[in-house]
Amino acid sequence: MKADILLGLQWGDEGKGKIVDVLAPKYDIVARFQGGPNAGHTLEFDGRKHVLRSIPSGVFASGSGANIIGNGVVLDPVLFREEAAALEAEGLDLHSILRISKKAHLILPTHRLLDAAGERAKGSSKIGTTGKGIGPTYTDKVSRHGLRVGDAIGPDFIERYHALRDRHFAMLKAAGAEIPANFEDLETTWLEAVKYLCGFRLTDTEHYVNKALDDNKSLLCEGAQGTMLDIDFGSYPFVTSSNTVAAGACTGLGLAPRRIGKVYGIFKAYCTRVGSGPFPTELFDETGAEIRRIGHEFGAVTGRERRCGWLDLVALRYAVMINGATDLIMMKSDVLDGFDTIKVATSYRLPDGSETRDFPYSIGDNAEGSGSMTPVYQEFKGWKTSLADKRTFDELPKTFKDYVAFIESEVGVPVTIISVGPDRTETIFK
Repeated sequence: MKADILLGLQWGDEGKGKIVDVLAPKYDIVARFQGGPNAGHTLEFDGRKHVLRSIPSGVFASGSGANIIGNGVVLDPVLFREEAAALEAEGLDLHSILRISKKAHLILPTHRLLDAAGERAKGSSKIGTTGKGIGPTYTDKVSRHGLRVGDAIGPDFIERYHALRDRHFAMLKAAGAEIPANFEDLETTWLEAVKYLCGFRLTDTEHYVNKALDDNKSLLCEGAQGTMLDIDFGSYPFVTSSNTVAAGACTGLGLAPRRIGKVYGIFKAYCTRVGSGPFPTELFDETGAEIRRIGHEFGAVTGRERRCGWLDLVALRYAVMINGATDLIMMKSDVLDGFDTIKVATSYRLPDGSETRDFPYSIGDNAEGSGSMTPVYQEFKGWKTSLADKRTFDELPKTFKDYVAFIESEVGVPVTIISVGPDRTETIFK
């Protein structure tokens, strides 16, 4: 048995949570392989909305017997406790279905302080982080100073925590940042949340997932954020701090490349981006505002307004190549129902007047009209009809099918699932 991967092909917020929820009943295990509580996965069913931050989106699926938080994830015990307690209050027996990697790194209260201090120091060049301490936690991981979940059950955990906390205090002092007056309260809350975390099954999950595959169990690997936010291949430095691409499932769960099967790549029928950074197809006009309004484009965790633009096939082709995507999943198709004309970027025009279809080293900065390249668009006639009530591909209007066929021809991978609404039932399998 091989592990399948589901991940985002754009700048995140593509709708991965819904699709994991839709696909999870077909899998024995769902495992999150990277990112932290800055990634909000929204699921809607039975008239209710659920936002998950660290816990895999398979927890609501009847077929998914185990859910895993992998070693590539960074975990905030306080936010985890809030999320887990809310789910258990709804009747989920999370303690029986969730396993947490001992090798996942812990987010400390001081990591949040370092995150805020770092953003302040950057001034107008700030990344636009969520301020949840993700970057500083991954920094400690790479510099070999971090604390891991497995350390929390060790005899010297408090001493190790104090040593890392005091190191952070020194860094904050050097940056001219103040320690908040209520820090002792924050610390007490954090340590209590660590004890709660230790009540779950802390597992050597790399052994667990490999043995499960050996036993012919099916595994779905769930990514967070999106390919264009990958630390290596995204629009650096305006990226997240982990590998969001398919290779991240190998390092974030302990899977050999030969154990990977399908790679489901999710993209919206248009593009969005949260925070700072270049965005070639961004719309600064009423069309962009209308897409945001219809698509409810606000962050699931932060509530931040998302920047909106037309579909960028230069970036999408790049993401398909980097991930080796085998199946494409198109989200929020219904958001474009009312537009007379829909545009798609097929190439970039460079400053020297030449064009490229390949995603370049740099795509410019964040200011309107001041990027180093201009998207070249192809226009399509809008379908001007509601897709929300459609449940089969044959029911979809020809103009929409033409739009899908063009995308497939450009990226060389089939669109196998189309979402026409937020509910799990509003999904078409092509």
